[in-house]
Amino acid sequence: MTVTKNDTRPQAGAGRSFRIIVGLIVIAAIGLAVVWLGIVRGGQSPLADIPTFVAKRGPLLISVLESGTIKAREQEVIYNEVEGRTSIVSIVPEGTRVKKGDLLIKLDDSTLKDTRIDQEIRVQNAYASHINAVENFEVVKNQAISDVNVAELTLEFARQDLQRYTEGQYPNDKAAAENEIRLAEEELTRAEEKLTWSQTLYDEKYLSKTELQADQLARNSAEVRLQVRRNDLALLENYTYKREIAQLQSDVTQAEMSLERTQRKARANVVQAEADLKARKQEYDRQLDKLTKIEDQIKKATIYAPRDGMVIYATSAQRGMMAMMDSRQPLQEGVEVFERQELIYLPTAASSKAEVTIHEASLQKVRVGLPAVVTVDALPGKKFLGRLASIAPLPDPQSMFLNPDLKVYNSDVYLDTDDPSLRTGMGCKVEIVVEQHQDAVYVPVQSVVRIDGQPTVYLVAPDGSTQPHPVEIGLDNDTMVHVASGLDEGQTILLTPPLASAVAQMGSNLSLGTGDPNSAGGAMSQAISERLQEADNLGMPGAPTQGLGEPGMGAGGMPGGGGFPEITAEQKEQMQHFMDSMSAEQRKKIEAEIQRFMNMSAEERQQMQQQFMNMTPEERQRMQQEFMGGGGLGQGQGAASDGPGGNP
Repeated sequence: MTVTKNDTRPQAGAGRSFRIIVGLIVIAAIGLAVVWLGIVRGGQSPLADIPTFVAKRGPLLISVLESGTIKAREQEVIYNEVEGRTSIVSIVPEGTRVKKGDLLIKLDDSTLKDTRIDQEIRVQNAYASHINAVENFEVVKNQAISDVNVAELTLEFARQDLQRYTEGQYPNDKAAAENEIRLAEEELTRAEEKLTWSQTLYDEKYLSKTELQADQLARNSAEVRLQVRRNDLALLENYTYKREIAQLQSDVTQAEMSLERTQRKARANVVQAEADLKARKQEYDRQLDKLTKIEDQIKKATIYAPRDGMVIYATSAQRGMMAMMDSRQPLQEGVEVFERQELIYLPTAASSKAEVTIHEASLQKVRVGLPAVVTVDALPGKKFLGRLASIAPLPDPQSMFLNPDLKVYNSDVYLDTDDPSLRTGMGCKVEIVVEQHQDAVYVPVQSVVRIDGQPTVYLVAPDGSTQPHPVEIGLDNDTMVHVASGLDEGQTILLTPPLASAVAQMGSNLSLGTGDPNSAGGAMSQAISERLQEADNLGMPGAPTQGLGEPGMGAGGMPGGGGFPEITAEQKEQMQHFMDSMSAEQRKKIEAEIQRFMNMSAEERQQMQQQFMNMTPEERQRMQQEFMGGGGLGQGQGAASDGPGGNP
């Protein structure tokens, strides 16, 4: 009887169990390990393949190890005080011991000297303008006084003319006119009397007619003169007086207004001249200050030692981001430097310090005053004792710029030694001692998990069973953690405890309240329920399951998509049947993978689980075929999918 290829396929139950096992091997290998060790390898020692650790008692040092740089505790920093950018013409060699007043650096000042010549010309022009403004101010002041005096004199004359006319000229003119009238009246009277007498004489033939007519003409002339004198007085009183008074009063008014205009104009001219004088003075002072500043910059281009000391280039002592970004190390002739750049350090004392950066995760451990042990890379075998002197209140902005997720705090460790072999710029390791226990129980950090916020270890019984056991812990040194209470020396615990309990509790700590919709907890619970409903409604009906396993199971074949699955008796029987159908080589391969998974840390397991959950079905099938060797049970079964050739 010929056996076809299809005859070698497992039954439907075996195909289904195979899909479950693939998911368990990749995501929940511990559950498969329990089944494998409990069923297949039940005859071996229960503790043979379980990574354990026996709690130890003894000296325990809790410390924080960081790298740093040696620097002088007190030092004179030489800055470049020349504005803008300039080049180094000459510089004293690094490591030279200099005396106070020795030449350290000569910067290029040729451009500044050219600028000084141009500025001196501007100063001279500004000085000439200032002197011109001073003289113009005096001229304007004198002219203003003169103009005001003339206007005041004109007003005084106008007032005098008005007074002279009203009190002098007009009365005189009126009196003269009245006197003329009286004279004319007297002449008329005499002319009439003479005419009367002449008429009598003419009538008596003593006087000729011609003489009579002459007397008549004289009387008429006197009468006309009287009338003229009376008319002159009327003109004086009715016209000339009024006109003169109006004209003279207008002259006074115009003189008053002219005086006011002259005074205002004089004040304006004086103010304008004074403002121009101040502007010229300020411009002159500004140009003079510029010249002084340029001369000061020329002086600062030559840098002398302010004290005795050994020359250390600032670029040689840089660390961190600045050292990475600065491409001009070390300083040398021709190098461009910018304003306020640190150029040279001159240590002022023999005391040293170590500059370190402490990661934010270690801030809860360290504090100012803690002792520290410093080892210098260039001085092997030597250790220096110091203390943590300062911790920056804010993270280092340079490190945050380079890596926004990295937050370190600049700190200083003062050394208790004045060893002359310590030099600025040396690399070092700083171990900050947080706690030192002479007799303490300690276990590895990865053996402790938190369940409901309580540190917990898993005690291992002789039969291989484990049970959670709460403990009280102290600080850790990234390797061992101090167990304050709850665990004794010699007790055996799981080195890598199962994360199922800890992972399952991650969501259970969220307080959703008592259900009261008016309370904050009740509102939170209701809001979460609504969000979950909205998320469920967004799913497409009939969408294929992303993870392996039965419908309704989470990613990786685990119910709910998280934690480790509960293995039923039927599943154990199916897995036993599946394992019996494997070859010895495949069993060894699975056993090796299980052991490798058990030796992983919690972070590596979570990372592996996440990678598997992000795989597509094709990638999972390809991984399964590679794992099974591309033949045997892995061939033609279609375990990773229900496509053609696979089991329904």
